[in-house]
Amino acid sequence: MKHEIIFSDVINIKPETFTDSRGDFTEIFNKSEFQKIGINDEFLQDNLSFSLEAMTIRGMHFQEEPFAQSKLIKVNKGSVFDVFIDLRKESKNYEEYGSLTLTPADGWIYVPKGFAHGFCTLENSTEVLYKVDNHYNEGSENGVLWNDPFFMIDWPIESFNPILSEKDKKLPKWKEIKSIVKF
Repeated sequence: MKHEIIFSDVINIKPETFTDSRGDFTEIFNKSEFQKIGINDEFLQDNLSFSLEAMTIRGMHFQEEPFAQSKLIKVNKGSVFDVFIDLRKESKNYEEYGSLTLTPADGWIYVPKGFAHGFCTLENSTEVLYKVDNHYNEGSENGVLWNDPFFMIDWPIESFNPILSEKDKKLPKWKEIKSIVKF
């Protein structure tokens, strides 16, 4: 299993794929293999997101303590522009974001607690699987607006009308919640 730190403790993990005349086989998750590269989270829940159309944005979400979540994100079908914002005050990359394009061939992205996370679908019928190490808690749910000028995320959006949920349209700007977010 290959891995690479791509941004402030965010890791891209590429499991090995074995190919023969029948097709291929990939062991997509093996706890002991992930522990060898320092991912010791106890993942409790798997979530599956399906987006019908390209240019759908889901995010930028996070759970606050004591329900903060580390995530393992994998695209099963389609592709996404994946974005993660470091909200950990002690981090050298505090208030900075990283991004990458993620396809089924790119393996997993590990995003630790203390990050806002989201993505924009780049293809129709995109399916994203993600594991989390803490259960969802409505009272700890938070996020920042996808186009918050504070972060200036360079989204690959063809127009200024991405597809968003009503909930994501109403997320606050960072300056409105910065003083209350504790990571």
